[in-house]
Amino acid sequence: MTKQAIANFLKQLRKASGLPVNEVTNKLQEYGIDISVKTLYGYESGTSMLNADAFVALCKIYKCDNPLEFFGSPTIKSNEMWIVEKYRSLDPYGQETVSYILDREVKRVSELAKLKEKLPHILIESPEKQSPVRYISYHQRTASAGNGQVVFEDMPVDRIKIPDIPKYKRVSYAIGVNGHSMEPLYSDGDILLIEPTCQIEIGEIGIFIVDGEAFVKKLGERELISLNNGYPNIPLTEYSNCMGRVVDKLHKN
Repeated sequence: MTKQAIANFLKQLRKASGLPVNEVTNKLQEYGIDISVKTLYGYESGTSMLNADAFVALCKIYKCDNPLEFFGSPTIKSNEMWIVEKYRSLDPYGQETVSYILDREVKRVSELAKLKEKLPHILIESPEKQSPVRYISYHQRTASAGNGQVVFEDMPVDRIKIPDIPKYKRVSYAIGVNGHSMEPLYSDGDILLIEPTCQIEIGEIGIFIVDGEAFVKKLGERELISLNNGYPNIPLTEYSNCMGRVVDKLHKN
């Protein structure tokens, strides 16, 4: 509430009341306030600032019961006024206690609001929105990413579930990686999802049987390529066969 806002308010009230300034100053004397006409004009122009007693007296003279409405202040609700009246009835110790509790609660609410802003919004998919799954055969740790592995047909077979999505449409089995020759792309223990095919393009990664051993390698011109430079490439022979294309991997966990 600025000085000029109060000045404009007082001027509007006096004009609305129809009282001349000298009559207003006379009425102020009834409230124990003795000011000149010049001072009253100073209140209305903003060049002088009146005290609280003079402000209350003028509001009574102008029959303004709720001056806060002029300044757009929020109306106090009945239940809030009840709290104010209870507070006023307390002794200084009681008022100090209430103020302490209010300060503590305001701080608590403020800290909670800040915490909510920092917390990430976690969206949990409902079961009906989750992708459907299907089961395929899983040959554990049978494709060598190293120096060779026994042909995987002789290994125990489990069943695992994979997402039933278009990307995995042609995947019919999975095998585990044994070794480190295809790192960093595929690591020991990863599960590879395989699309059965007897032919893949040069540069693609597949599952190969070479001289009775199973490998996961990248297909080159005349050899199977290890991505890890610490391992040799495998020359292709007349007994080399492609068993499928690697579509994706699942981590061992």
